[in-house]
Formats: sequence, C-alpha cells, structure tokens
Amino acid sequence: MNRYALWKYVAIAIALVLGAIYTLPNFYGESPAVQVSSGRQTVRVDPALMSNVESVLKDANIAHSGIVFDTIGTNATVRVRFSDTDTQLKAKDVVQRALSPDAEDPAYIVALNLVSNTPSWLVGVRALPMYLGLDLRGGVHFLLQVDMRTAIDKRLDTLTSDTRTLLRERNIRHSGITKTPASIEIRFRDADMRARGQDVLRTQVPELALRESGQGDDLVLIATLTPVAQREIQDSALRQNISTLHNRVNELGVAEPVIQQQGSDRIVVQLPGVQDVARAKTLLGRTATLEIRLVDQDAMAAGTPGTLTVPQRDGGVIRQIPLKRDIVASGTQLNGASATLDQNQRPAVSVRLDETGGRSMRAASRENIGRLMAIVLYERGKGEAISVATIQGEFGNQFQITGNFTVQETADLALLIRSGSLAAPMEIIEERTIGPSLGAENIDRGFKSTLYGFAAIAIFMIAYYRLFGLISVAALTVNLMLLVSLLSLLQATLTLPGIAAIALTLGMAIDANVLINERVREELRNGRTPQQAIYDGYDKAFATILDSNITTLIAGIALLTFGSGPVRGFAVVHVLGILTSIFSAVYVSRAAVNLYYGTRKKLPSISVGQVWKPGAAAPGSG
Repeated sequence: MNRYALWKYVAIAIALVLGAIYTLPNFYGESPAVQVSSGRQTVRVDPALMSNVESVLKDANIAHSGIVFDTIGTNATVRVRFSDTDTQLKAKDVVQRALSPDAEDPAYIVALNLVSNTPSWLVGVRALPMYLGLDLRGGVHFLLQVDMRTAIDKRLDTLTSDTRTLLRERNIRHSGITKTPASIEIRFRDADMRARGQDVLRTQVPELALRESGQGDDLVLIATLTPVAQREIQDSALRQNISTLHNRVNELGVAEPVIQQQGSDRIVVQLPGVQDVARAKTLLGRTATLEIRLVDQDAMAAGTPGTLTVPQRDGGVIRQIPLKRDIVASGTQLNGASATLDQNQRPAVSVRLDETGGRSMRAASRENIGRLMAIVLYERGKGEAISVATIQGEFGNQFQITGNFTVQETADLALLIRSGSLAAPMEIIEERTIGPSLGAENIDRGFKSTLYGFAAIAIFMIAYYRLFGLISVAALTVNLMLLVSLLSLLQATLTLPGIAAIALTLGMAIDANVLINERVREELRNGRTPQQAIYDGYDKAFATILDSNITTLIAGIALLTFGSGPVRGFAVVHVLGILTSIFSAVYVSRAAVNLYYGTRKKLPSISVGQVWKPGAAAPGSG
C-alpha cells in the first residue's frame, strides 16, 4: 500500500543529487581579482595579453593563484586571482602602469573584481553560484541624466542635411538653409518654389511641422519637429543609450547589472560587486558615438592636416586621416551591422542604415565614386577611424565595408559599429555606494534570520510530531537545497527581498507537512490502521496543499509579470519556492515515510505525536 515504484525513488534520488551539486558552488566564496579589459573600442583583448600580464606580475615579483582568459558576453577579459586584497591592490597598480602608461587615455581598463572559487569540475557542469544583488554584495548605484536637448539638436542637424539633399534631388531651388536651435529655416525667392518645397517636405519628412513666413523675395519656410517626433527621438535615445551601456558595462564583468529607464530622461545603473567606483564612472563616460564622413583626399595628398584629422590604427602603425567637416551619416541612423562575405568571398561588413541615412549615403556615394569614406568612432571626445574604404559605386540603405580583413576582424568591426553609438550625452547626477562590508552584514543577518527560523521550526516539528516531524524537517532541508540550486542553475540574482521570500517559503513548506501530519492523525482517530492512515493522510491532504499553493502561485506570477526591481526579485524566489515546496513536502517526505514504514506488513503504531481520541487511549500513536 505505502510503497513507491522504483522509478519514483530513482527520480527523487536524481533530483537530490543534482540539487546538492548545484547548491555546492555557493559555499566556496570569492577571491579578490584584477580584471583587464579593453579601454577603447579599437583595442582588442586576446590570449597574448594574458601572457603579457603574467610577465608583468612575474617581473614585479607578485604571486597570483590563477590567471584565465575569459569572455563575458561579447567582450574578452583577462582575470588574475590573488590570495588577499593587499596583493590585489598592488597588482592593479603594476598592471595599470605597464599596460596603460597614459592615464588620460588608457588602452586597457584594469579593474578590481571578485571571482568565484568554484572548482573547475563544478564549472564544467555549469554549476555556478547565485548572483548577489547590490544590497548583498555591495557595489555602486548611478542615476544618469540624458541630455535630450542634444538628441533633438542632432536630429535637426541630420534633417537639415536631408532637406538640402531632398530639395536638390527634386530640383527645387532655394536661397539657403539655416538651422536654428529649434527649427530649420529654408529661404526662397518665389512663392511657387516655396509651395513645391513645402509639398515635398510634407510628404517625405512627416516628422517636420511646416510654417510659412516672410514676404516679397525673402520667403521663408520654417520647419520644426512635431511633438510626436520629439517624443520618438527621446524614446529612441533612451533605448539606444541603455543598449550601449549594457555593452560597455559587460567589460567590468559585473554579474547581473541593473540598467533601466527611470522617468522620461533618466537611466538607473546598478553594478553589484564593483569595488573600483572611479573605474565604473570612467566606463560610463566612455560610451562612444559613431559618424561616417568623407576623407579629405586633397589634404591627404598635400600632406596637410585639413579641417579635421583623426588617427587610424593599421597593425602597429598609426596614421592620420584628414576628414571633411560634413557628416554623411551618424550612429543614430544605424539599423545594424553584421559580418559577411563580398562577391569575391572575402570577409566584409554589411551595414544597414535607416531611410534618412540611406538617402544621405546615396547622394554622397553617387558624387564621390572612387574616393575614400571613413567610419569614425568618438570616445571621450577623441575620434578614431575604425575603417577607411574606397567608394566603389552608388549605394544607399545597405552597403559593404571591404578591405584586408580577417573573419574575426569583420566580426569585431561589426560589433564596434553596432554597439559604439550613443544617441545623446549623459551625466551622473546621483551616485550611491554600498560597501562590501555592508553587503556582508546584510548577508549575515539574512542568513541568521533564515537559520534561526529554520531551527525554531525544526524544534517544534520534532517535539510535536516525533518521527513524522523529523521527516518533515528533512523534507524542509531538501526544499531549501532545491530552491538554492534552482536559483544557482538559473543564475538568478539574490537580494534582501529574495532572502525574505526564502523565509516565507520555509513557512509555507512546513505548513504543507503540518497539513499531512494532522490528516494522518485524524485518520488514526477515525479508527484507520496505521498503514491506511498514512495512505489516506497523504492522499487527502494533497488536494488541499495543491489548491493553496496554486492560489499563492498565481499571486507570485502576477508579481513576477508586473513587478520590477526588488518586487520582481521577491517574486522569482517566491514562485520557485512554491514549486520546490510541493515536491519536497509531498513526494520527498512520502518517499521517506514509505521507506521506513512501507515494508512492514504488521504495523502496530506510527510515531506521529499524541493522537487524542475522546474517551479512549490513543492507539496508533507514538
């Protein structure tokens, strides 16, 4: 009667073994480390850098406990582990001076970090520790203000160039186009040309609101951005800046950074585990903007710097590229870039622009076939040409960048083009640091509160339900282990609200066992045999347990769907805890009871605490 099929015992045993394996990494802790990543978009981190870092440390007589070349997302890093923080700080200074002698324009970012001590055999099966949130691990919180005025101004610059190109293509003569801080002014000498220009702009550039002004031979068409267009520009700027920040923050190796919009023009950035706040601020300020310009080949031939000059790295050689002042297209008009092959099956980069950028590019390429065009990346106000290629024909929204590239170089170049653009500048208006000591204190308090709660539950259950209480405590231990293993397997972020959800899960899980134990006692009071009481107790309690957990699960899913920040963190642990509670409270405890009592044909009593029967002794109790 009270026996499981063999496959059920095997399935439960597998779940327990896997739970133990994926819980283990959380007990190994972390070691101080130094992380080296690229300081500029055009500087690559490769395995050769790892050997360089190791040589630098060896020359400085600094011992380390491990060095690895790692990739985080699409960014490569070199990480060196040390035994203590004093050695970590000393190593950081040595490596920084060796790799980036120019502190104002570093080629590499050397950051303090923490790395897990998880053994390689656990890492090999993807058993990794849980991420800890800002409140538990310490770190830094930034609030960034996006300069929307600049975003709108950049859009007006682009529209000014587009308007000039569009009117020239339609053969509409004008006497000058001027951009003011809030509008574009187009001057005409006759009303017919102004009317034609107004019709073309109204159909081709719907984001502009048009208004006539002037009289006589000084007729003006004033174009301003519509309110809808301004909102779209602001929303697009925020989305693009958030995407770019994600790419840049990856270089710090931050586990589960929080980068999200706050209000209409602000971005919140939380970086758990970051020890070097100054480097984090530098990283946020390092986001780049992208521009496509024509090369001033007349200045290049004459050997003069021209009006604007930027460097280009070609292997170990740096050459200066003179550029023309006008911007053909900017990063805000970029729709994507990917590595591909040209018609000769050589590595190339395919670039896609939006409709506006395509029109501008079509006009520039048609008029400059055979001449050079450069893609320029600006970081911290300094531009660098990441590609200089010859225009081989007219092209528009989509074109290819070709050259003597390797496959890896085209992949890297495509990544630079996609992630390098920042739609609008930002400034840090709020900075808050949570030290590692405060995070450790939060962990200690959360751990103690969970431990004390668990101990109080265990004492009560064993004292009140005897052996069944002990089995309930064992099931509760399994529940906690499975919950931690799931959070680790999913690489979820644990925060203080998450610890509160764990404590709540323990209470809900033991409540299920209380229902089962009381139901077993009730069956004994009704005169059932011990074996029958066990069977009916679990069977009849299951429906109640399932109903109560499903209703709670619905509330948890609602929090997970509509919540954000701490609420979402609480909901993740809460939902997972409900699932592990049902499994451990019902199936794991039932398996233990079956193993102990199920093989006995004649069972005089069971240890489930005192069973009170009115007017009689309590047979079947122990």
